[in-house]
Amino acid sequence: MVDQMKHEHKKGKHPQKALSATTIRHLVKSGKPGKYTDGNGLQLVVNENGTKKWVWRTTIYGKRRELGVGGDNVSLAEARDTVEELALKLRRGEDILTQRREERVIVPSFKEAAKALHEHYKPSWKNPKHAAQWINTLSDYAFPVFGDLPVNEVSSNHVLKALNPIWNDKPETGRRVRQRIGAVLDWAKAKQYRDGDNPINLVSPKTRALAKQTRAPTHLAALPYAQIPDFVTELRGFEESAEIIRLGLEFTILTAVRSGEVRQAHPGEIVGSDWIIPKERMKAKREHRVPLSPRCLEILEQAATLAGPEPKYLFPNPRTGKALSENAFLQLLDQMGRKGKFTVHGFRSSFRDWAAETTSYPAEVAEAALAHTIRNKVEAAYRRTDHLEQRRKLMETWTVHCTQSGSVVPFSRRRER
Repeated sequence: MVDQMKHEHKKGKHPQKALSATTIRHLVKSGKPGKYTDGNGLQLVVNENGTKKWVWRTTIYGKRRELGVGGDNVSLAEARDTVEELALKLRRGEDILTQRREERVIVPSFKEAAKALHEHYKPSWKNPKHAAQWINTLSDYAFPVFGDLPVNEVSSNHVLKALNPIWNDKPETGRRVRQRIGAVLDWAKAKQYRDGDNPINLVSPKTRALAKQTRAPTHLAALPYAQIPDFVTELRGFEESAEIIRLGLEFTILTAVRSGEVRQAHPGEIVGSDWIIPKERMKAKREHRVPLSPRCLEILEQAATLAGPEPKYLFPNPRTGKALSENAFLQLLDQMGRKGKFTVHGFRSSFRDWAAETTSYPAEVAEAALAHTIRNKVEAAYRRTDHLEQRRKLMETWTVHCTQSGSVVPFSRRRER
């Protein structure tokens, strides 16, 4: 069919509706760049990278012009309709060049669109690491494939080329890259840079465009709850690390909160025997009240003595007075020879397993202690309690479990040694 089209062009014929959807798919799939005439001045331009665009060749004010009438996401029928509309305006004497200049929207590249969306998202991210990961994954896997392409020309074929190398080798990364590409394309449509459906919907295991991922998702390694008492005893006696960092890690374990919430904690958040974490620092964006056991209160007293007068943080960096770094507790685990065996975040999982297997507290009490969001919207709407008093007893029982292998050396005696 392609050869027949070329033969007719050589004989000087002017084809009318010479292209078809099947022909176009063949031309794009063949990967051979070139220009192919449909009729009435409409041409299909196939690029070397497998993308296509439509141009209309016509005469305006006695000069030959080429006007773009659509990119990769514009169908043959849509391109023909656009040409007919433009031709009708010309016959009416309308100044279509001026109209197009006024209507023209400068379409950003996918890379530019992604960076713009990233800046838009930034204020909503609490963790700078997550903000960096969002753009870095696109930079590593999407930008090299189609980052410089106008965002309105990104197709499902481009998305597939980016995802195929990592979809099964790095399943979690693949899922995140797919979601982030889709977010950029949704944003582009909202900004009227794109038309039509999001091509990300065509790129999934459901459409068979991507293989079903067989590798099970990995979970953060957790120390079995039965081993935590011995670990806490070892932690207290590990003098190769700064004492205030050891206290911070024990406090993290006993409160079952996320490490970042401890590292960023301020003295003003302690109210009586409770720690009130403001919503700005919570993953669920809701204030979280943590009941503190007697041992937790003792840890805070010890940390305050070590931190000096008017500290900004409950567990400040012993050298700078600033918040502990994101890796402070992880480095402590490494120093203790536990590198790769379990994570700090895994202690939350240890707590949850302990509560489920050794106590009779309802699941919602343990979930409230972890500040987990209720996914069932109806249940969330009707639940008015945070189970504070039940959680207070639960956390005291958890502290007893974690500290049962050894007694706490009085702070005054430890300072004398």
